[in-house]
Amino acid sequence: MRFLTWLLTTAIALATAAWLIDGIRFTGPDSGTEEIQDKLLPLLLVSLILGVISSFVKPVLTVLSIPFIIVTLGLFLLVINAVMLMLTGRLADGLDIGFEVTGFWPAVGGAIVITLVTWIVDGVIGRPDEKR
Repeated sequence: MRFLTWLLTTAIALATAAWLIDGIRFTGPDSGTEEIQDKLLPLLLVSLILGVISSFVKPVLTVLSIPFIIVTLGLFLLVINAVMLMLTGRLADGLDIGFEVTGFWPAVGGAIVITLVTWIVDGVIGRPDEKR
């Protein structure tokens, strides 16, 4: 259940970033039910790719970047999140999933949006491991 909640939360955050940020997009139809049908599976796959990258690559980059994180008072973590999103875009493009991130600044904006939306969705639905 925890995995499903995490996957849906990440998918909602990615969809919001693709909707709000110019330079982050899913290829395919732009409106209607065709858009939903065509982009639902790629959205879930990209969410899964982002999760795997964040689980394995991000901790290594974070440890190696500790001096930069300290000097920038944590703002360098935003750069790491942007790099994770760009790497996700490259892998999705390589797997022909239909997701692209066109540059560094859209990735930074997307990282901010994904972080904020994830916090909001987690706050609204709660985490499965939390007792209410």
